[in-house]
Amino acid sequence: MLLFIFDMDDVLYDYDWRRRMEGMTGLTGLSLAELRERWWHAEGEWAAEAGRIGSADDYLAAFNTAVGIDVDEADWVRVRGAAMTPWADSIAAVRRAAELGQVTLLTNNGPLTSRHLRSLAPDLVPVFGDHLFTSSDYGARKPDPEVFEAVLARYGVPASDAFFADDLPENVAGARSVGITGHLFVGAPALLAAIEDFAHTR
Repeated sequence: MLLFIFDMDDVLYDYDWRRRMEGMTGLTGLSLAELRERWWHAEGEWAAEAGRIGSADDYLAAFNTAVGIDVDEADWVRVRGAAMTPWADSIAAVRRAAELGQVTLLTNNGPLTSRHLRSLAPDLVPVFGDHLFTSSDYGARKPDPEVFEAVLARYGVPASDAFFADDLPENVAGARSVGITGHLFVGAPALLAAIEDFAHTR
């Protein structure tokens, strides 16, 4: 079986981080600098993405404590979703990969995003089915080789039969470090070509 692993933000969906932060400013009254200082750092969001903040409820509680405001879960999800726009051509490339093997999602996100992934990225559900995962589901975040090894273990696939696409060079390098074929995303046409090339050389 061939395994195709895809990042989400800025590969399958346009992710406007600034728009999300503007939404968070509206919810919390905190500036971008304050949000970064209080949550978007190694002990906050990055820790959540690495699975070090257990459940979605734990995440929201930790986030609210950090920002000093009780943000409602529905509002948090609404702001996250408002920053996302699907890229139809990229999703079509994934659909082709699904014809050639098993597709799965690996996005650096925490447990609250994981809980709502199907509603945040509804265009992915028909293609990925139940194979929508965040890094927090694996207990490590990209580019840590551990997260890629965990994905391979979940599917029982050797690295030589796995393909990974991401927009960040360091994440692609992390996948390649364990033997996965890595593709640096620059656009949907190149992604589709890389998928076809990978499948036809196996």
